[in-house]
Amino acid sequence: QVQLVESGGGLVQAGGSLRLSCAASGRTFSSSIMGWFRQAPGKEREFVAVSRWSDESDGITYYADSVKGRFTVSRDNTKDTMYLQMNNLKPEDSAVYYCVTGYRRGHYASASEYEYWGQGTQVTVSS
Repeated sequence: QVQLVESGGGLVQAGGSLRLSCAASGRTFSSSIMGWFRQAPGKEREFVAVSRWSDESDGITYYADSVKGRFTVSRDNTKDTMYLQMNNLKPEDSAVYYCVTGYRRGHYASASEYEYWGQGTQVTVSS
């Protein structure tokens, strides 16, 4: 079983920054696919980013076009924690952000392809 706990959400003005954290437990963390989705009220869950790490390399990260150049995924293996640094935030970034893992086999941007989800953390960007 895998547990994911997000933190770091809050209220920020447009143009500001936030860093979300996702603490993972219950499985080997060093070689895995982990990512972020978000969901705004009345909308479907939306892909934000996904990263694939390995013991042999820094891995690769894919970003949604809407966040590319503003958001950055990183991780700290010593703490089993993944981060989402969000800069130049916009009101349309307001949503509940979820950490995910347990990728199956389909398209990486599809929410249904991830088995484990955190409880989510709210990000609100005011204009």
